Formats: sequence, C-alpha cells, structure tokens
Amino acid sequence: MEKRKGIRSLIPTGTLREREETIQEVPITELAPSPYQPRAKVDESRLSELAESIKAHGILQPLILRRSGKGYQVIAGERRLRAAMLAGLTRVPAVIREAKDHEMLELALVENLQREDINPMEAAQAYQRLMDEFGLTQEEVASRVGKSRPGVANTLRMLNLPAAVQTSIREGKLEEGHGKILASFDDRRIMMVLWRRIIKRGLSVKQTSEMAAKLLPGNVPRGTILGGPNFSGGLDPNVQDVQNRITQLLGAKTRIRPRPRGSGGVVEIHYADWEDLDRIYQRIALP
Repeated sequence: MEKRKGIRSLIPTGTLREREETIQEVPITELAPSPYQPRAKVDESRLSELAESIKAHGILQPLILRRSGKGYQVIAGERRLRAAMLAGLTRVPAVIREAKDHEMLELALVENLQREDINPMEAAQAYQRLMDEFGLTQEEVASRVGKSRPGVANTLRMLNLPAAVQTSIREGKLEEGHGKILASFDDRRIMMVLWRRIIKRGLSVKQTSEMAAKLLPGNVPRGTILGGPNFSGGLDPNVQDVQNRITQLLGAKTRIRPRPRGSGGVVEIHYADWEDLDRIYQRIALP
C-alpha cells in the first residue's frame, strides 16, 4: 500500500518575503474552488473585514493551489480568494503544490480548524468524508488534523443528532460542548427535551452536563413525561462518582444502571466502532 504523504509538506512555511522564490502571481480568472472545501458558509461581515485589510496591506499569506486542466484548484485560501475579489484584485500570490484529493480535504480542514473558520458540524462532515471517501480510520483522521482520537470520535457522533439540533449548532445557537453532550444519548426523545431546555433557558455547557446526568436512561421511569411535574431522577452520588471515574479511566461513555432495592445492576460501556472497542479492551486488559 502506498504510504500517504503528510500534509505538512503541502503547507508553505514562513512569510512571503522568506519564500518569495516559490511564489507566483496567478490571475484570479484561472482559479477554481476546491470540491473538498469543508466550510459551507462564510461570515460575510468577517469576509468584508478581510477585504479591507487586503486593500490596505495586500495578501500576507499566499494561497496554495494545485494544477487542474488549464488552470488551478484552490487547496487552501478560498476565503482569502473571495476577499481578494471583493477588494478588486485581479491576481493573487500563490504556491503551487502537487496534492491528491484526500490531501486537499485534509489541508483545507486543518486550515479552517486552525483559524476557527469552521463550525463543529462542518468538521464532523469533513471527518466522515475522510473516512468514507479515502478509507482513513478515526486514528488516521485524528493524526492528520491534529486532534485526539476520542475528540474526533465525539465530533463524529454529532452527525447522529436530530436535524433541528444540528441546525442550532451550525447557526451558533449551541456550542460544540452542547452537541457532544446531546450526542451521548441514544434516545432521540431525550435529546430533543434537553435541546429545548438549552434553547429556552440559555443553559451553559456546564449546566447542560449537570442536567444531562439526571436524564440518563435508567433514571427516567417508563411512561414519565420528561420535564413534567412527576419527573425526578439522578443516580446516587456515590454511584455517579464511580460512573464518572470509569468513564474517565476508559475514555468511553459509561452508564451504571442500578436495579431496584439495591439488588445489583448493570454497567454499560459504549464504543464507537471495532477500533474503539479494541482500544477499550486494551485499556482494561493491560495494567
């Protein structure tokens, strides 16, 4: 199997002046957007601010391009390109690189994550594309984008959220932390109840986490109307502490379901895929 080239080789280092021998001015008319751009929406006000900065100071970091037909595709710098067009430029500084499709997506994703120009749902979709279209594992995705494997796994779980919740995250009404807490539930009914409470009450991530602990399956009596006057729940504090410690120890969502009258119970350990299950097994089996 061919060894994948690291994306670091595609990223130009240094300022324009330090690398001016590798930079060329490319007509904007010869550029086409990347089909692998993970960011679906651009903040127009921030784009206008960048355009004003370009008018005053020029483009301080060159775009990264790859040849495509008679022109070029933008690997990284699509936001700078759009701002340059707003500023009235006809040419942009650029570095030409050879890049495969998966490398284009990786680099665009890394650039957006570093600049915080991408929301969590767009990141989740990009991670999934790297896995589905290019056969990368969660571990490989994490390595390429500079994230931890559990972090990537938790972000991917947000793709299972109801559409209304995903929209709230895209629109910035919910933080990534809110989304990860909601994605920890298997019951979409509970997801929606908690989501409505977050929106209505403006709950912080910490407040959401505390409320989520009370909504864990096993604490909600069958037939209970969540949020109604007959709702009560919550694990015994000692059991909750053990549950939290097991979760931290294994790096996996864990649920303890005590049986009535203290007659034992069940411990559930959740895993994302076979790779995650093997990781948990190794954590348990090896001292």
